[in-house]
Amino acid sequence: MVLKTIDLIKNEIPLNEESVVISEAAKTGLVLVDIINGFCTVGAGNLAPREPNRQISEMIDESARLARLFCEKGWPVLAFLDSHSPDKLEHPYPPHCISGSDESNLVPALRWLENEPNVRIRHKDCYDGYIGSAEEDGSNAFVDWVKDNKIQVLLVVGVCTDICVLDFVCSTISARNRGFLDPLEDVVVCSKGCATFDFPPSMANNTKDIMPHPQELMHHMGLYMAKQRGAKIAKDVSISQV
Repeated sequence: MVLKTIDLIKNEIPLNEESVVISEAAKTGLVLVDIINGFCTVGAGNLAPREPNRQISEMIDESARLARLFCEKGWPVLAFLDSHSPDKLEHPYPPHCISGSDESNLVPALRWLENEPNVRIRHKDCYDGYIGSAEEDGSNAFVDWVKDNKIQVLLVVGVCTDICVLDFVCSTISARNRGFLDPLEDVVVCSKGCATFDFPPSMANNTKDIMPHPQELMHHMGLYMAKQRGAKIAKDVSISQV
């Protein structure tokens, strides 16, 4: 019955994903959103998967593939890491990804990024990486990264598709539309490089303040909302050698 419902929704609001070829002529940056232990490694924390999850594993593999390609070419990469002070938690969610804990570290498959010269690591204390990049002096680290690297195309991967990824994409596109992110032109979300969590109604009914969150449906909805805001949704991403 669940599959039939999901299929019906996908038919009513199709994504029509596309194959995206990134040209070497266009300055492209890769953003990895919260691909950290606290959201992706089994048993790592309150919001980590309780058992191996195919969607999350595929997201990590695709994100690592793209990160390797970008690092081989020396292209700019920005990795957001969810990091919270113990006295400033994100409600309604339980404590997670406390600053300095292993939950807030990149997953093992991506820890090598910390030693790459073209990679910038940004700890954030809220869902939205754009907002989480605000500095005390009024500047914005993400905006500066885009402008300093003259990024024209932004490729986004990470978790959760319908929460932190979507919030970041929506803010970025709004800022681009207002002219705050020149020379940024396109925002591309790689569907295989994104994932969200699964929280069935049977679990939600016994947990205070947490709503049901069917993984496949919410992943689709996150991608759909990102496309509705103006992002391109890529079913696969390759780099042109021309």
